[in-house]
Amino acid sequence: MFRVQPSVPDSVYNPVWKVGFYQGDGVNSADLRIVSLIPSATEIVAALGYGDCLVGRSHECDYPAAVTELPICTEPKFAPVGTSGEIHERVTELLASALSVYRVKTDILAALKPTHIITQAQCEVCAVSLSDVEQAVTSLVSANPVDANGSESPIKESPIKIVSLQPACLADVWTDMAQVAEALGGSTASKASTETVIEQLRTRLPVVNQSPPDQQPDQQPDQQPTVVCIEWTDPLMAAGNWVPELVTLAGGHDCLGKAGAHSDWMSWETLVATDPDIIIVMPCGYDMAEAHKATLEMAAHEAWTQLKAVKNERVYLTDGNQYFNRPGPRLVDSWEILAEIIQGKPVSASRSSIGWQLFGEASNNEASNNGASNNGASNNGASN
Repeated sequence: MFRVQPSVPDSVYNPVWKVGFYQGDGVNSADLRIVSLIPSATEIVAALGYGDCLVGRSHECDYPAAVTELPICTEPKFAPVGTSGEIHERVTELLASALSVYRVKTDILAALKPTHIITQAQCEVCAVSLSDVEQAVTSLVSANPVDANGSESPIKESPIKIVSLQPACLADVWTDMAQVAEALGGSTASKASTETVIEQLRTRLPVVNQSPPDQQPDQQPDQQPTVVCIEWTDPLMAAGNWVPELVTLAGGHDCLGKAGAHSDWMSWETLVATDPDIIIVMPCGYDMAEAHKATLEMAAHEAWTQLKAVKNERVYLTDGNQYFNRPGPRLVDSWEILAEIIQGKPVSASRSSIGWQLFGEASNNEASNNGASNNGASNNGASN
């Protein structure tokens, strides 16, 4: 959510200026010019086979790695650095002022001439909002478009199709993938290919009820280990939406997260009273190193040592930015991570990165590295 990417060299833009807006009765893959303004959508587009049609991305899109060469079309309106508490305060101030958290770079959109822009309407803190994108497109259309003869066009209808995603659970993710495919093509072959991709993802998950949470029967936790997934650390937030479903599929019982509902704030008193067997830290937009820093901040709280998971060394760090925070194809990898943590299953060899680590091990490694650095400095001082 708060990642800043380096600027893209001007040379990347060169081919773009030669391509005009889509005109015609139908769109095929050769005509598509897709801008994705949310990482999960970028991954969906790539998984569906339309990766070569991407011409722009958000400042957060970084997977598959090739998309980092694309022009960046968004940026945060705040400094995404500091502690979790400091970042929370900056975002809260923007929202309290009725301001957007992110900015759409309309000049870059105009240069890219997209046929489709994919965005989201789920969380105004996670990425640019649907209203931001609609305003940006409106400004482009209102700028007196010029036709092929160089004359001002009287047509004010946008040639850009906006696709908005709003997933709340796993079933919604599969629906979103089908929605994106329909918007980009909709042919019989495209639909068949999309169904195959979705089915391949679904079959990697345990054979259980994958219908929306409100359509599932009540399930008893039995002897499942109790789990709390933390999506933000200051203030504390319990992960909701699809995460509780993934925890259940991985063999755990999510004590505080509500499947299909937005992530919600919680107090330290609630966390202590719940006292889960396992705590899994997955801050939104944070990689493993950032999650470790945020967990060190939590560990300074007076109630930290009271927790069962802390006493039993069952606090885990995850790469929330790459896995749990992105409602796309790699939520299946997120389930694998949870199964490895909760059930002790072997680490999957199919993932590009492990994606999780025991908090205690991360802290010990950091202490060892710091010690080695200090020893090196001492030795260098002695030799001088």
